[in-house]
Amino acid sequence: MTPASVPIDRRRVAELTEREEKRLEQETPKSYELFRRASESLVNGVSSTYQRRDPYPIYFTHGKGSRIYSVDGHEICDFHNGFGCMVQGHAHPAIVETIKRRSELGTQFALPTEDSFIVAEHLAKNFRLPKWRFVNSGSEATMDAIRIARAYTGREGVLKIFGSYHGHHDYVMVSLGVADFGDIGPRDNYKSISYGAGIPEAVVEMTSAVPFNDAPMMEARIERLIEEGRKPACLIMEAAMMNLGVVLPEPGYLEAVREITKKHGIVLIFDEVKTGICTAAGGAVERFGVIPDMVTLAKALAGGLPAGAIGATEEVMEVVASGKVFQVGTYSGNPLSMATARTSLEEVMTPDAYQHLNRLNDRLIAEMDAVADKHGFPGYTVGISSKGCFNFATGKITDYESFIKYQDVELCQLAWLYNLNRGVIIAPGREEEWTLSVQHTDEDIDRYVGAFEDMVKEVTA
Repeated sequence: MTPASVPIDRRRVAELTEREEKRLEQETPKSYELFRRASESLVNGVSSTYQRRDPYPIYFTHGKGSRIYSVDGHEICDFHNGFGCMVQGHAHPAIVETIKRRSELGTQFALPTEDSFIVAEHLAKNFRLPKWRFVNSGSEATMDAIRIARAYTGREGVLKIFGSYHGHHDYVMVSLGVADFGDIGPRDNYKSISYGAGIPEAVVEMTSAVPFNDAPMMEARIERLIEEGRKPACLIMEAAMMNLGVVLPEPGYLEAVREITKKHGIVLIFDEVKTGICTAAGGAVERFGVIPDMVTLAKALAGGLPAGAIGATEEVMEVVASGKVFQVGTYSGNPLSMATARTSLEEVMTPDAYQHLNRLNDRLIAEMDAVADKHGFPGYTVGISSKGCFNFATGKITDYESFIKYQDVELCQLAWLYNLNRGVIIAPGREEEWTLSVQHTDEDIDRYVGAFEDMVKEVTA
């Protein structure tokens, strides 16, 4: 946290945001034209609501290494990296060669291939869970994991962390981190709140939420649910929250969660869609040393191709092995995705690659904090391997409530615009969040820090 932070002039932030938006619109006429055409057939001109941007999104053509290129011809250092999918970087030579080789042999059979079980062997070793199945996305992974946990326990309720995102299926589109929730209820009894329309209220009520980094409150809520006859089948959580910037677990928290879930016979699912592969070969399991009953993976697993995975203990996966649960999918274990996943695990995400990511991330964190300290700018960095963020915050963020209390959303919006106009793109949202790739260089870090310091100077001028 920056000591003796200078007060932020809200009018100045608004002026800079307006200026930067005008600049972006002036420099992206081709994106605007594409948006007008795309909107005729594509809702909002995009394929996912998370790609939407007002007044229009910026369209891109290709990527190479750590850079991506817009339709308007701008070369941009990519710290967005597909919401963390592209830790391997764009068009990595080993990935490209694998795609070429595998595509000539056929890309889909809905039949088993050798690469699938070799990838499973790697994941079993790295995440210390013996049994695996493949799917096509993080949403599919968490959906199937919850179904498996329900079959294993014979119970239906789901427990999650308030503010965490676990995909777009009904049971987890509840109690996400959205600032306009209004009254979320008391900390010891959060409300279950639907994330958008179309989710049955009966489903919403089956999902309960608890705060992150508060094991006693979690156990108290579990005990209350048990008294009500609603003992959860599972707790699904990120070991390090990645939907509020980056929120790391406090010392002893994950160990306490593991003990509580074991005590009450609740399946512990670590959603490692964002932390898996990106933070270590064994993700948060390796980083923090706590082994859950189940793990879900996706995003960075297959080097930019659609793939997800579910790992679990022998006991939990027996409900699948026995045929009690139908874990199915035509494209599950797609040979092209499995081939790229294998190449990524064996040739790209090596120990040297993680050393490179750790060094760059440590440097980025140190230099961002130094800039904030130098100018008395409120905020601090948090990072872990390829992942990190600068919290524009006046206090420490440990969960959803502190995020809403301390995070300066207006500065987050300005940072996204300011960076993009200076050749840096980060993930859009209520935080400045980045994902590095193995192809990022010190030059990329220089550009990121330079843009950040320029913005800080202008805001504090």
